[in-house]
Amino acid sequence: MKFGKIDNPEVVDFVLPPDHKDNKLVLEKSKKGKPNIYIGCAKWNKSDLKNFYPKGTKDELAYYSTQFNSIELNATFYNNFPLETIDSWHTKTPEGFRFFPKLHQGISHWKRLKDAEQPTSVYLDHISHLEEKLGMLFLQMPDNFGPKNWEVLRDYLEVWPSGFPLALELRHSGWYDGSWDSNELYAQLEKKNITHIITDTAGRRDIMHMRLTTPTAFIRYNGANVDSDYSRLDDWMDRLKLWADQGIENIYFFVHQNHEEASPLLSAYLIEKVNKEFETDIKIPHNPNASKQIGLF
Repeated sequence: MKFGKIDNPEVVDFVLPPDHKDNKLVLEKSKKGKPNIYIGCAKWNKSDLKNFYPKGTKDELAYYSTQFNSIELNATFYNNFPLETIDSWHTKTPEGFRFFPKLHQGISHWKRLKDAEQPTSVYLDHISHLEEKLGMLFLQMPDNFGPKNWEVLRDYLEVWPSGFPLALELRHSGWYDGSWDSNELYAQLEKKNITHIITDTAGRRDIMHMRLTTPTAFIRYNGANVDSDYSRLDDWMDRLKLWADQGIENIYFFVHQNHEEASPLLSAYLIEKVNKEFETDIKIPHNPNASKQIGLF
């Protein structure tokens, strides 16, 4: 994920903002128990995850899904895949694996949610072929989609079908800088049970809102290929433990890097900590060429 990339991440203050005061109210309505946790990368192709695949790997997704329990599926933002392809994703991945697909850019960036009923319907019809392996869809709006577009966003979310769990990522600072009453947004998301994505990236600290709207934490974490990527994950573990104590039901955490080949290393580090803290048994991905990647940091 190149969004928020800067040339000097070592000077950024990566301290997480304080927890939002209303999160306790959201989480007190949740079902108590151990959270469902899915951690993965954003892509599975060999050109991005260099050195991750054993020599001779013929099917990248089939191997990836033996190492991770989920994928943040950005490919569906750029392409409308035929049903045969989506069916093959379902077939070649194991039981328990989950896809978290991004809505197509035709809906979010070309239509900007206006008159988007038909492309949304087509998209959902196709992506539903993932069946029980469909996790949570997510809608990412462009940087210039700000509060002046509130009514368009509200109306689109109002008719979103409840059978498809949805998360929303907003990238315009006006949603969070106090120039607009963000409580309208939060109320709509809570009403429709739509998750509010938290995006942690170096160059856009202005959109680190820390406001949950459902008992699900959907985090898009963008490392900068520097040593602090690991200490940042330590800070996230503290926040996830806080939310778990308060009743979070689902944790969806997807790791991006400016150089994606380091994503499995960061993911493995996080998974090991999660397993220890939450007494889970999430597979820690094996990287056959990890020693070759040390220089990335």
